[in-house]
Amino acid sequence: MKDNKNNILIIDDDTSILMELTHLLKTEYKIHALRDGITALEKAGDYMPDLILLDIFMPDMNGFEVLAKLKQIDKIKAIPVIFISGATGNDDEAKGLAAGAVGYIRKPFNSNEVITKVRHQIQLQYSKR
Repeated sequence: MKDNKNNILIIDDDTSILMELTHLLKTEYKIHALRDGITALEKAGDYMPDLILLDIFMPDMNGFEVLAKLKQIDKIKAIPVIFISGATGNDDEAKGLAAGAVGYIRKPFNSNEVITKVRHQIQLQYSKR
């Protein structure tokens, strides 16, 4: 039987955040969880997610760099990205939206906010098809 769930790629170096988001979203979506941007850039085209949840502060390559590189890959550049970050200032949110992210969720996150924003983006993707 084919799994008709939408794919979500979560990229965060914090294992507890990956586990929490996976647990929160796995009943409605097929989840792919990765701990760094370099691996995400290698795997995103294989997973072809409908949505990417991306941490900003990660070692080696931050979320802004990952987003910029994702937007350069024809196969995946149209996939919407929502930043998830523990940053408390508005500068990172504005910078992320200016860079092409479609949303921003602050850590610690509210489960209902995550579910609502994810559903909204998935619905938008379907309305564009």
